Amino acid sequence: MKPTLVLVGRPNVGKSTLFNRLTKTRDALVADFPGLTRDRRYGLGRVAEREFLVVDTAGFDPVAKEGIVHEMAKQAEQAIAEADALLFMVDARNGLTPHDEQIAARLRRAGRPTFLVVNKAEGMNRAVVSAEFHALGLGDPLCISSAHGDNVHALMELVLESFPADEDDDEADEKGPRVAIVGRPNVGKSTLVNTLIGEERVIAFDMPGTTRDAIEVPFERNGKHYTLIDTAGLRRRGKVFEAVEKFSVIKTLQAVEQANVVVLVLDASQEISDQDAHIGGFVVEAGRALVVAVNKWDSVDDYRRQRIKEDIERKLPFLGFAKFLYVSALKGQGIVPMLKAVDGAYAAAMTKLATPKLTRLLLDATLKQQPPRHSGFRPKMRYAHQGGMNPPIIVVHGSALDHVPASYVRYLERSFLEAFKLQGTPLRIQFKSSHNPFASKV
Repeated sequence: MKPTLVLVGRPNVGKSTLFNRLTKTRDALVADFPGLTRDRRYGLGRVAEREFLVVDTAGFDPVAKEGIVHEMAKQAEQAIAEADALLFMVDARNGLTPHDEQIAARLRRAGRPTFLVVNKAEGMNRAVVSAEFHALGLGDPLCISSAHGDNVHALMELVLESFPADEDDDEADEKGPRVAIVGRPNVGKSTLVNTLIGEERVIAFDMPGTTRDAIEVPFERNGKHYTLIDTAGLRRRGKVFEAVEKFSVIKTLQAVEQANVVVLVLDASQEISDQDAHIGGFVVEAGRALVVAVNKWDSVDDYRRQRIKEDIERKLPFLGFAKFLYVSALKGQGIVPMLKAVDGAYAAAMTKLATPKLTRLLLDATLKQQPPRHSGFRPKMRYAHQGGMNPPIIVVHGSALDHVPASYVRYLERSFLEAFKLQGTPLRIQFKSSHNPFASKV
C-alpha cells in the first residue's frame, strides 16, 4: 500500500505549495471532492519511482473550541489519525511562534512519524534558520523551499525510506483480481456486493453513508476467485458533518490503489454529477482498470435511459476506454456481463505485450501520423517495449522525445489500445531519449 503523508501546520506556511509540487499540478486532483473543507485537498504524489498519497490540511489550531476553525481542526485531527507519516511545516521567515508550539505538543502525542519541515528557507543560512526550531522536540528541522523546490527531493527520500516499496502481487493470478466498488453514497454499492456474493455480508439500506470503512470480501463465482472491496460513498462537499465520515474518502482512495479493477457505480435515476467525474478521474490517474456499472436501470423509463446515456457521453468522455454495463443490483440483472467485463479489464491490465509487435505498431503509427516538430526538430521514435503492467506501460525509445505534445501521446495510446484490443484499462506511455555523444562538441 502507498503510504499516506499528511501536511500539517498553521495557515500560510506553504502546505498547499508543497502539495502542488509533490502532485506535480497547480490544480489539486480532487480539490472539490466530497467531504472536504475549503483547504482540504489530496492526491497522488511521486518522487522518482516512489508513489504515495499526500493530504493537504487546513490551517491547524489544536486548541480551537468553536466556529469554522474548530471544524477545520477536527478534520486535521482525523487526517493525523489516518496518516502513516506527518510533515509538520513551519515558516522560516516568521520564526518559531506560540501557535507552532501548540501544534508540536499535539503531534508529539500522535504516535506517528513526524518530520519537522522549515519552509521558505531559500537564500537563508539553514543552520541559523533551523536553530530555534529544535526547541519543538521533533528532531532535526529540515529546511526546504516548496516554492522553488530546494531540498524537497532530499526531504521526500528521507520520509519514504522507512516505508517498503510497492511490490507486484505475485499471487494475483491465483487469488484473482481485487475489485474495488466505488461511487457516491446510496447508488447501490453494498447491494451490488451482496448480490455478487449471494448473502448479506455488507449492510445495505436507504441511508447514505452506511459504509464507513473499506470492507474486503473474498468470494468465488463460476470457479473464479475475486476479492471485493466495498468502500464508503464519496459525497458532495457540505453534505457530511461527522468528522470520521468526512475522512473516509482516504479509505476509498487507498482501496482504489490496492485494487486491480475498479467498478464505478452510477445511479441511473440521478444526473451524472461532478463527483462521479472526480471519482472516475482519480481511477484513471491511479492507472486502474475500470468497469462502469449504471445501477437501478430497472427503475427508469426509456426516456430516462436515453438521457443518462447522453449524459455519460457528454460528462465522462475520458472514460471511453472502459466498458459500461446497465445493471440492477437489487434484482441481479446484468451481473454476469459485469463480471465478464471485470475479467476482461483485469486481463487487459495484466497482459504481456511482445516487443517486436509493439515496435511494428509504433513505426506504423508514426508513418501514418508523424509527431509535430519542436524548435525545428522532429522527434524520432525507434522502438518500444513493455515497462510494466496494471496499467500496461509502454516505453518508447528515440531522440528528441522531450517535447512530444500531449495530443500525440493520446494518439499513440489509442493506437496501442485498439491494436491490442485492451478494453477496460488505461495505458501509459513513457519516453526515453537517447543521449547525443556529440552534443557538447557542437
